[in-house]
Order: sequence, then C-alpha cells, then structure tokens
Amino acid sequence: MTGSARRRTGDSRYGGRVPLVAAAVCPHPPLLVPDVAGSAAPELDDLRAACDTAVRRLLATDPDIVVLLGTGPVTGPIRTPATGSLQPWGVDLDVPLVPDQPDRGAVLPLSLTIGAWLLARHDTRPPVTAVQVAADAGPAELAALADEVGAAGDRVASLVLGDGSACRGEKAPGYDDARALPYDQRVAAALADADLDALLDLDPVVSTELKAAGRAPWQVLAGAARAAGGGWRGELLHDSVPYGVAYFVASWERA
Repeated sequence: MTGSARRRTGDSRYGGRVPLVAAAVCPHPPLLVPDVAGSAAPELDDLRAACDTAVRRLLATDPDIVVLLGTGPVTGPIRTPATGSLQPWGVDLDVPLVPDQPDRGAVLPLSLTIGAWLLARHDTRPPVTAVQVAADAGPAELAALADEVGAAGDRVASLVLGDGSACRGEKAPGYDDARALPYDQRVAAALADADLDALLDLDPVVSTELKAAGRAPWQVLAGAARAAGGGWRGELLHDSVPYGVAYFVASWERA
C-alpha cells in the first residue's frame, strides 16, 4: 500500500486514525554544525552520523508532516515563515524552517534551529511545522502540547531536540553532580525501550538542577506517543558525553 493510500484509509492495525507514527530524538549543541565546530568538527562525527540515521529513518516512514519539537522561551507553535541563526555562535549562517520561504519571519530558538539544520541535510522534505516548549513547563502545558503535536496531521513524525544533563564532570557547564550519571542512564534506557512511563516520571526540579534541556520535549513526545496508542519500539543510536553534556540519539517507530 502506498503512503497516500495509508493516509486515506488510516492504519487498520490501530483502528483508524494514528497521528504519531514515528519520532527521532537528537541533541541540539551548536557544535553539531561543522561551520560552528571548526577544527573540532571531527570530534562529533559519530554524533552527526547518528542524527542523520535517525532523521533518515523518520522520513522513511512517509509522514505527511514533520513536527520539530524543542525547548524555547515560551510554549506553543512557531508559525512559518521562521528562521534560526547561528550568529550567536560565531557563524553567519541562517537556517530557515522551510526552504525558499519568502522572508525570515519568526525567530527559531537554538533547539529548533539545529532541528531545521538536521532536516535540511536530507532531500526528502515533507511539510514542516515547529513547536517550542518552555523548560519549566508543567504537566498541563505538556499534555496540551502533546495533543497539538498529535493533531498536526494524519501521519505525524516528530523530530525531538533535547540534551541530557550538563553536569558530567568538573569541566561540564553545570560542574559535577553525582546525580547526573544515574539520571542520564535512566533517560538512555527509556529512549532505548520507548518507555513512556519512565520519561513522564522525570522530575522537573532535578532535571532543571542538572540542566537537562531535553526533559520537557521528551515528556511531550511520551504524551503524544501514549495518545496515539499502540506499541512502540525504540532504539538508542548514540549515547556520549563529549563536553560534560549528555547527548542521546534515538529512533522510535510503531511496534
């Protein structure tokens, strides 16, 4: 059955309309962009390759829309046109949300700027929309946003941007915190197993103290996956801590 036929008929395995069909989870360090990293770019080659694999798998599910989801100053959608910039990191590079958009439009936060850059590395480009979530968003905000993500189309794929703790060692941005390693291990296991409960149970206070920028986006993903129903299969493609910050790459599909 072709992708268009699936969109017309729904997916009979799950009883009709199945909004969220796949997700990719990637970190959003500006150093992921080689122009920003400069001579240090090879240090993140493995991370960059894992992100490309996750996005490629995401696009291979034939979504009719891709929702970029990451942290930002407020919670809610960002309307197109929208553009991110890497000028704050020393590179005169603009990253449009949609190729060939008419003007710069709204400003993308760093997380969604990196998400748009990751998508732009691939030829297949379904319609894209962007949603940001405040780092301190509470359960009600997260649940409402999960519903918005699920309502974005008939076959929704989401590229979720978020870093783990930033407290893995004395040179880490948040210095060293003994809680960081078990926190990151818990997140890695949850992303590997598509464990929705484990992600939804992440403590927002501890997450903030550990400077884990991915907590809110991961919980929106878990809420959207739960609302979509059915089983989920996860695979952890990358887990590293190159600069005292935990970076995870994962791919989720329906089981």
